[in-house]
Amino acid sequence: MARAYLDHASTSPLRPEGKAALIEWLGASDPGRMHAEGRAARVAHEDARARIAGLFGARPRSVVFTSGATEAIHAAVSGAMRDGRGAHIVCPQVEHAAVREPSNRDARVTWVPVDHEGRVDADAVLDAVGSSTALVHCQLANHEVGTIQPVAEIVAGCRERGVLVHVDASAAAGHVPIAFEELGADLMSLSAHKMGGPRGIGALLVRRGLRLPAMLLGGDQERGRRAGLEDVAAAWAWAAVAELLGAGALIEEAARAHAQTDRLRWAARNIAGVTCYGPVEPGARLPHLVCLGIAGVEAEGVLLGLDQAGVAAHSGSACASESLEPSPVLAAMGVPDAHSLRLSVGWNTTDADIDRAIAALPEVVGRLRALAGPE
Repeated sequence: MARAYLDHASTSPLRPEGKAALIEWLGASDPGRMHAEGRAARVAHEDARARIAGLFGARPRSVVFTSGATEAIHAAVSGAMRDGRGAHIVCPQVEHAAVREPSNRDARVTWVPVDHEGRVDADAVLDAVGSSTALVHCQLANHEVGTIQPVAEIVAGCRERGVLVHVDASAAAGHVPIAFEELGADLMSLSAHKMGGPRGIGALLVRRGLRLPAMLLGGDQERGRRAGLEDVAAAWAWAAVAELLGAGALIEEAARAHAQTDRLRWAARNIAGVTCYGPVEPGARLPHLVCLGIAGVEAEGVLLGLDQAGVAAHSGSACASESLEPSPVLAAMGVPDAHSLRLSVGWNTTDADIDRAIAALPEVVGRLRALAGPE
């Protein structure tokens, strides 16, 4: 029987459309050269940029390709801090480590708390802005519990105050509609691999007219905003996925994902000692992920048990499987984080995959509790 891969929020398998596009341009020449091969690569690269920009409601010139969302985030922080705007950053406690850590390294940070569903209060974020604030972070949606944040309010307030705002949209991209220009954010970080695109490519969207110092120097690629040979094949593959989602697949997949995660949530509630974290309302959360708290067992044991049953999942208690550190997200929400489990669906998830997870989870939890004995 085929395995059920329910870890799309970590990385989603490359879609067939993306794979075909990637192979097409694997032998691309340097798009910065004047020969015919270089000119062809340049045309493909810029066409890919335009198609990706179209999915996210941005101008093609706003798209700065990077090696992924982590680099895009670092570029946003580095640029804001080196631009002489100040030495202070405002950051909600539930931001990803790729946002928190460079901010904490490069600036004085005000950490803004969240409620029990992981939602930050827009007024609290804006109240933390001061005369020395260089940058405000606000993720579009949370990567562990799926909470959609009040980004539009925060962006509007930051614009009134003349402060740059960065939106980490890597968890939401490809799963909910995004309109960068309409939102009015200054900076937005994106990743291809969480939406079924290739690994090793992402983008920083930069508001029209905004000029920030580049983080990577040594070449004039990306109009001088990011040095290094452009990955034409990866951009072309991401563009193929973006075009597919922009043609209507995003809405269809989101509806299917909501139905699948609703099934997981309802099944989980029938298991004693299991709690669903994050919002319940469909419009308040990402459609494709579920975070569960499981009393009486360790998350690692549940992950191993599910893996043996043919279900791939992830523990919500860490930003990476290599780390056993408590989750800042769940800690900020005021819930115990040692027994959490994240299940996330994607473009190739079937109802049979959901059936398998629903059947396996109570068996695994029951077996682990029996081994642990009475408390």
